[in-house]
Amino acid sequence: MLTRKQHELLLFIHERLKESGIPPSFDEMKEALDLASKSGIHRLITALEERGFIRRLPNRARALEVLRLPDSIAPGLNAARKFSPSVIQGSLGRPVKEPSRLQSASNDDDAAAAVSIPVMGRIAAGVPIDAIQHKTHSISVPPDMISGGEHYALEVKGDSMIEAGIFDGDTVIIRNANSATPGEIIVALVDEEEATLKRFRRKGASIALEAANPAYETRIFGPDRVKVQGKLVGLIRRY
Repeated sequence: MLTRKQHELLLFIHERLKESGIPPSFDEMKEALDLASKSGIHRLITALEERGFIRRLPNRARALEVLRLPDSIAPGLNAARKFSPSVIQGSLGRPVKEPSRLQSASNDDDAAAAVSIPVMGRIAAGVPIDAIQHKTHSISVPPDMISGGEHYALEVKGDSMIEAGIFDGDTVIIRNANSATPGEIIVALVDEEEATLKRFRRKGASIALEAANPAYETRIFGPDRVKVQGKLVGLIRRY
C-alpha cells in the first residue's frame, strides 16, 4: 500500500519524466507536495524505492526511474515489465530448524488451528519512520490472539515502547481500527506519511502520541494530522 503523499510523489515524478525525460528536483518535489522540508521528500523516495516503484540511478545526480505504477492506475505497465517487488525480511524471515517427525505430529492440532495474517513491513517505536509498507510475508498466530475484525503484523524498529514490554525486533499484532480509547497502544499515521507505534492520549482537542521510554518526549498533534490505523492486540518475540 502507498500513503497519499507517496502516491502523489510517484505520479508527479512519472508525469515529469513523460513530459521532459528529466526527473524533478528535490525542491520541485517539495513544492509540488507542499512539504516544509526536503527531508520529507528523501523519506518518500526511500519508501518508493524500497517498495519497488522507483529506482535511483547510480553516479547520476537526481536521476530517478519509475519501475511501476500502482495496479489501479497502470496494471498493463506492471505486467509488461514483469516487475517483482523486493521483500523486506525481518527477524521472522530467518530460517528455522526443521522439526522432527514427532514434534510435527504433536503440533498438528496447533498448526491446524493457527491463523495466518500478513506482515506489512516495519513500524517505528521511536522517531517515526516510513509509513506502513506492502505485505512482505505471512505468519501464523494462535486464534485466541485475534478475535473479530481484520488483523496484520508489523516488525518493530526502535526502543520508545520498551517500558510497555515492546522491544526492537519484536513483531506486534494489530487489529484494524480507525479510532482508539485514551491509553491504548495504536499504530498512528502522522501527516499521511509517517507511521509510529505509540500510546494514544488526548490533550484537549489535540492528540498526544506518548512513548513508553523516558528518553522520548510525548508528541502533540492537531486532530487532523493523526489517523488511527489499528490497535495493539498481541506480540511475538523470537529469541
